[in-house]
Amino acid sequence: LAILLFVFFLLPVPVLRAAEPLSLEQLSQRMQEMYEKTVDLKARFIQEVTIESMKKTEREEGTVTFKNPRMMLWDYLKPKAKKLVINAQKAWLYVPEDRMVYVQNAEDVYRSRMAVRFLSGIGKLSEDFQTRFANDGPLDREGNYRLTLTARETGSGIDRLDLAVDGKTFQIVECRFKDTFGNTTRLRFSDMRLNTGVSDKI
Repeated sequence: LAILLFVFFLLPVPVLRAAEPLSLEQLSQRMQEMYEKTVDLKARFIQEVTIESMKKTEREEGTVTFKNPRMMLWDYLKPKAKKLVINAQKAWLYVPEDRMVYVQNAEDVYRSRMAVRFLSGIGKLSEDFQTRFANDGPLDREGNYRLTLTARETGSGIDRLDLAVDGKTFQIVECRFKDTFGNTTRLRFSDMRLNTGVSDKI
């Protein structure tokens, strides 16, 4: 013990410094690499939509499954059940309580909603967006990178995305955007599982 104390107090100890934040170019590259090697993804989500005209926020929870390319299942569990299914051909929104299914051509959805394009695996950061760090700095208190993405194509329904990206895994943990009516949607993801072999049947 005496020898250990001697070594500890008398030998020079290197100063441990926090790792420098990545540059915007480095972060975009890491995100793109993660994006490209993700075959499928499962996660829990919390969605909060603030309706501007009513100053009211609605909160929903559920699970989401992505599979590249162009396949998604949003399974809403709270406060009421509904399912949103999107593949390369069709988009279905099933609301059991209303005994209704709303159907739309997938191409219309992908073309008009930049967030869906990004999350469905058919977009590329550098091609689809102009990217910058958030105005209040690149990192939040939890070590997540904060990014603002502006769509290069206008009139896409959503022209800007604000993202929080995990500083270690480079996965998106939060996404926020406004629609043309000024309504704000905030999505937070947790319990992410990558490349688990999701079947097309799901």
